[in-house]
Amino acid sequence: MKLNELEITEGSRKVRNRVGRGESSGNGKTAGRGQKGQKARSKVRLGFEGGQMPLFRRIPKRGFTNINRKEFAVVNLSQLNSFENGTEVTPALLVESGIVKKEMSGIKILANGQLEKSLTVKANKFSASAVSAIEAAGGKTEVI
Repeated sequence: MKLNELEITEGSRKVRNRVGRGESSGNGKTAGRGQKGQKARSKVRLGFEGGQMPLFRRIPKRGFTNINRKEFAVVNLSQLNSFENGTEVTPALLVESGIVKKEMSGIKILANGQLEKSLTVKANKFSASAVSAIEAAGGKTEVI
C-alpha cells in the first residue's frame, strides 16, 4: 500500500455538530445546554467553586513583594581567574567574556573559590571576604 493509494473510508471523518443553528438541527435555541443553571451559562469566574470559599482565598497570605528590589548578577572569584594579570575587570568585560549573561541591577562579587591573579575589579557590590581575597592576591577593588 502506498500513500497515494489510500482512500477515505465511510465513517472515518465525522462532521462536527454546529450547535445553535436553528431548531431543525436538533441543537438550536438552548444549543444542547438545557434550561438555565450554571452549565447553561457561557462562563464561570476563574477560581469559582460553586459558592464555596475559593482556594486562593482560603490559603493564608504571607509577606510582600518589594517592587523596588534590586537583583544582582553574581560572579565568584574563581571565575575571575580566566583574565590575565593586571586586567581591569569591568561589568562590560564580564558580559563580553560570557561570565555574566545580563548585568541586571548590577554585579556583585562573592568570595567563592581562590583568586590567583592580580586584578583591578570594578563592580556594584562586593562581599567583605571577596574584597580581602582580591587585595590579598595583589589586586584592587572599586565600587561603581
